[in-house]
Amino acid sequence: MVAEKPVVIFSKSSCCMSHTIKSLFCDLGVHPAVHELDEMQRGGREIEAALSRLGCNPTVPAVFIGGELVGGESEVMSLHLQRSLKPMLKRAGALWV
Repeated sequence: MVAEKPVVIFSKSSCCMSHTIKSLFCDLGVHPAVHELDEMQRGGREIEAALSRLGCNPTVPAVFIGGELVGGESEVMSLHLQRSLKPMLKRAGALWV
């Protein structure tokens, strides 16, 4: 699932931090694959457990760029504030300019 697009976000529809991260990527012109774990009929809980085993705490939002786990809201926002997020997105093929 993390290789399906350059940016993949695991989210919950009721999570305000997930909404913030999805909005950030949209504002940057990135169209991530978004998997809403609470809306999945099957597998959502298993994916959430797998994210927890990977070290995601909290488990959502969990952001993968170029198939690699970047982290959650604080890691993504830190990268953005350090001006490191856009270059990472360009390398992954999620941004062209």
